[in-house]
Amino acid sequence: MSFTYPAFLLALSAIAIPIIIHLFNFRKFKTVYFSNVRFLKEVKQETQAKSKLKHLLVLASRILAITFLVFAFAQPFIPLEHKKIVIGDKAVSIFIDNSFSMDAVNKNGTLLDEAKKRALEIVGTYKPTDRFQLLTNDFEGKQQRLVNKEEFIELLDEVKISPATRSISEITSRQMDVLQQSGNKNKISFIFSDFQKSVVNIDQIKNDTSILFHLVPLEATEKSNVFIDTCWFETPVRQYNQIEKLHVRIKNASENVIENNSIKLFINGIQKTPASFNVDKKAETEVVLSFASKGTGVQHCRIELNDYPVTFDDAFYFSFEVAKNIAVVCINSSETNAESLYLNKLFGDDSLFILHNDFENKLNYSTLSSNNLIVLNELKTISSGLTQELKRFMNNGGSVLVFPNPQADLNSYKEFFIACKANYYERLDTANTKVDNINLDNPLYKDVFEKKNFSASNLDLPKVSNHFVVSKTTRSNQEYLLKLQNGDVFLSKNDVGKGKLYFSAVALSADFSNFPKHAIFVPTLYKIAMYSQTSRPLFYTIGADETIECNSILTGENVYHIKNVTNKSDIVPAHKIVDETTLITVHNQITEADNYTIFADKEPVIGVSFNFNRKESDLTCYTGEELKEKLKNSSASNIDVLEINSKNLSASLTESEQGKKLWKLCLILALIFLAIEVLLLRFMK
Repeated sequence: MSFTYPAFLLALSAIAIPIIIHLFNFRKFKTVYFSNVRFLKEVKQETQAKSKLKHLLVLASRILAITFLVFAFAQPFIPLEHKKIVIGDKAVSIFIDNSFSMDAVNKNGTLLDEAKKRALEIVGTYKPTDRFQLLTNDFEGKQQRLVNKEEFIELLDEVKISPATRSISEITSRQMDVLQQSGNKNKISFIFSDFQKSVVNIDQIKNDTSILFHLVPLEATEKSNVFIDTCWFETPVRQYNQIEKLHVRIKNASENVIENNSIKLFINGIQKTPASFNVDKKAETEVVLSFASKGTGVQHCRIELNDYPVTFDDAFYFSFEVAKNIAVVCINSSETNAESLYLNKLFGDDSLFILHNDFENKLNYSTLSSNNLIVLNELKTISSGLTQELKRFMNNGGSVLVFPNPQADLNSYKEFFIACKANYYERLDTANTKVDNINLDNPLYKDVFEKKNFSASNLDLPKVSNHFVVSKTTRSNQEYLLKLQNGDVFLSKNDVGKGKLYFSAVALSADFSNFPKHAIFVPTLYKIAMYSQTSRPLFYTIGADETIECNSILTGENVYHIKNVTNKSDIVPAHKIVDETTLITVHNQITEADNYTIFADKEPVIGVSFNFNRKESDLTCYTGEELKEKLKNSSASNIDVLEINSKNLSASLTESEQGKKLWKLCLILALIFLAIEVLLLRFMK
């Protein structure tokens, strides 16, 4: 047992007063004479014994009454294990989980409403001089200070559901920052949440023993949710009037089997390909939606399903762009002063491509960045200046295709390839051979062949009479596309920055191979050109503070605007230019899941989509007992779980923080012993 105010125990010296009175009784006795006291002797002995017992009982009751009265002022309590009580004003931080999952319902209403109600109850147990912090998932600037009770209540009324999510370690770290600056020795934290397993990381909490943390779990009556987790396309680029296959991952976080639930796809507000799905309990499934893009430019899309009561994740937004044209520039050798007949025929006669032919001695480097694909058509040398421009072009997402010159300067080519961290041409091999291996796992050839289970040796593949041998180093990220019988690479791909480098082991000349006249030539170069388009993320996540890349560069005092498709919001984001690429950061300004368009001043540039974080979709939560078990296995001795099953939360809180108080019991016992003293004096004769 301990005492809140141990200094009051000095008043126990008052016990000496009844003892002194008992020992030194100053009453004067009157002598009465009897003729014969022989007959009174027995009565006298009996009276003296009773008087002595009465005096001892009165003395004991007085001592006990004084003792328990002193104890009542000293406020004794039984401290809980590992808890240290600090006297003085308190700094209290209360976190209210206002994420989407707190919109779930129990018998008292939504979990958010109950959390706010319980927070008010807790604040009411503290003194007017104590200070409070209200913290939510939003982590707003106004929440980074301590306020009085009245201000706290005003801030609490403003708390609403938010798309933001925070882990337990982030919450406690933010609370520590404020409480440590308060200057109070008595620092207390409360965390009201449903404690979803996706955000509980108790092992990562910094152990600050000067702060007492209370975890207050809130439990929903029903924990069921079916939601769209993500989506992706089978191929990296979208093509006009071509069948696209969209994969949609759906998760079932409930204990119920879902059958024949509908799912809908909307493109630019028009519904496409309705479908249905089945998913087992606590499982996931994939639905493939097929459609054809009937327009070019930005396509704003939305996937929907029906679910209740958690609905924030029933819609998933994404955007993609169908290119109107693909710009291809062919850099030809100034020595031959000739364009490639094969490249002109392939790219020049297709309205999808815009082909430009330039010669290396008349090349304007500043125009290279406006293209998607650059083809080096049999250049004898690659200058250092062109090497730097091509590398910059690929780092920004462009693609380069190299066909070597029969009399190529291998040293200049080597310097170019080494700058791109790729393998290089070593020597010319004049042995006759043929292509006998196709990398069917590469997206370039994914849809080229109707049958996938076949042997390349049975195909009529390009024949080769001369080819350049490519070096083999393990440091290169080279991926072969076509390979010769002797194992040499015929056509390969390297990733360079955000772009790609393709290079052939043969020239386009008929002296090297029949590749330009072969059937596989057209789909190979066509796919290389198609995949040269810059691919953007289909969607971004709200609250993730992601960066959006944009090739548009503003001039003058113009600014970027982000508007949703219904023009209900207009956001001016921050941006900076890095290597001729504009990086746009929204800094949590977007709070609604929707499709958006980025404008450079008034000119639309790109389309983007934002979705809510799916962490909140899995409603699997820790119970109070499970949290206690996790705390036992952790090193945090200053964290406990405060159950709110009983209606009297303030009493549970007082006992949890200050131990079991005994001052009321002491006061009652003091009054009882005073009453005993009165009864002894009055009725004990």
